[in-house]
Amino acid sequence: MAEAHAAGEQVAARVWTVRLDAAGRGLTAVKVDCSRAACTPQRLDSAAQGRTFAAAHLRAHLRAAGGPRREAACACRAAGCQGHAESGGRGSAGPVWRCGGAVVLAVLTDPMGRWWRAWECCARCAAVHPAARVVATAPEAAPVGAVDETPVPAGVPGVGAGAPLFFAPSPAAASGGAPAGGDRLPAPRAAAAGPRTPKRSGKIAQRHVPHDLRPTVLRDELIELGDAFRAYQSAAEPDLARLAELHERKARAFTTWADVTGDGSLRAEARRAEQAAATALAQHAQRTGEGASGVTRLLTGPNQWEHARAVLAHARDHAPVPGPEARLVVLMLTLRSACGGSGNVTGLDVKGWPLTDPEQVLQSLVDAGWLRLPGTVSDLLASGSDNPTRVGVDSLLAPDGVSGVLGLGKTTRAKLSGWAQKTVGERTLRKKKLPAAGRLLALACAAHSSADGRLGAVGRLGAVGRGLGLDALAALCAVDTSEIGALVEQLTAAEWFSDVSLTDTHLMGGLSERVLPLGCPVPAGTGTEAASGTGSGGA
Repeated sequence: MAEAHAAGEQVAARVWTVRLDAAGRGLTAVKVDCSRAACTPQRLDSAAQGRTFAAAHLRAHLRAAGGPRREAACACRAAGCQGHAESGGRGSAGPVWRCGGAVVLAVLTDPMGRWWRAWECCARCAAVHPAARVVATAPEAAPVGAVDETPVPAGVPGVGAGAPLFFAPSPAAASGGAPAGGDRLPAPRAAAAGPRTPKRSGKIAQRHVPHDLRPTVLRDELIELGDAFRAYQSAAEPDLARLAELHERKARAFTTWADVTGDGSLRAEARRAEQAAATALAQHAQRTGEGASGVTRLLTGPNQWEHARAVLAHARDHAPVPGPEARLVVLMLTLRSACGGSGNVTGLDVKGWPLTDPEQVLQSLVDAGWLRLPGTVSDLLASGSDNPTRVGVDSLLAPDGVSGVLGLGKTTRAKLSGWAQKTVGERTLRKKKLPAAGRLLALACAAHSSADGRLGAVGRLGAVGRGLGLDALAALCAVDTSEIGALVEQLTAAEWFSDVSLTDTHLMGGLSERVLPLGCPVPAGTGTEAASGTGSGGA
């Protein structure tokens, strides 16, 4: 082409570029700009609308262009394409690139959907760009004096019906004859079998979803979830039920993603999503009246409830002395010393626990090496709030000697200790003079119930629980399974339960309304340790 026309006969090639940019930080709106000065920038509400508008805008330019002009210079060379590199005097870089072939109208799109470009260039330069699509070719020059009666193809932009499509296959370029010098034009690329489908990609929880993630149903679910979370964040009013549903879907999807890729951080993200779903459901229940509406709990969140169940299990597994009284003291002192292996205890605290012989129980723990005192047990029982005794439990220290094995912070530890102290010293339990085993059973049932108090609930808020396994309850209370029935009768007389029933294997029913503030609901959709019937045997 460069040798077919004199320099004075060529005209500047036309180039159209349409760009898609964010309208501002944190906004979903986008701005569409066109390189043509006469085109006014447009603002669209979303990226999808912006891409649709940009594609339509460029098609409008192509329809109005009237097709490529055979006298136009090569815009690709003017822009400096990769085929035009010269050696510059630093070794051989191959023959100098020469434009050649007919003038074509080519379209190039950004794979990420950020810009679209159309320009007039030669057929050889169009072939250099693998992603370019030739949508029209200029006709050959007719002989001097001849009249060109060849009908114009319907696919040429601006003439007849039809307009070029962005992702349409490239029609074969009309041959423009061999250029001067004997160079052969590169063969046109084979037409694609059909329209090219862009690979789906997206982002969720600050993570990019790979476009080649398999199975594709997982990839599509993650992409849709990311879009759904962003749509929820832009909503005018919160919908906690919807938010809980999204977090539940996220937990399932991230668990599958972790199974597919083996990435442990994805599994941790799934656990966080489960906790977020439980929190959203609890908040939704309080706002809408579902389940236990209006209940103000001593422990306010799923993390604290999980820690309460973990401390009960720790006392069950690490008590050095058998019996329910020793188990209760181990539990209470564990909560006092959970952070750094030491805590303050007064004689008044110990006297508030239902112990027949406090001095004997404490001394047994000292003799077992589990409890460390600065003085004697008598000194501890005589200490008051102005001079508390600093007790130590070395087994609660992590290997670094500083942090605790239970992973409790100071605030969480204090709240858990207050919850256990108020539950064990609850007014009706004190009046009925329930023994240590009864107080432990009260704690275990409060920590393994649903939001509305059903024992061992495994469904959503308000669902009827399947009960708590007697073997697991006996292990938590340090008693034999046969003793659970008598303890249940005592707690029923103290109005701790409502509609309670006992089978050969499970305790069914729920907590009374006045006990609900002491409850630690099990997250919806999960089982409970006590309900499963697992755990060590009784004392």
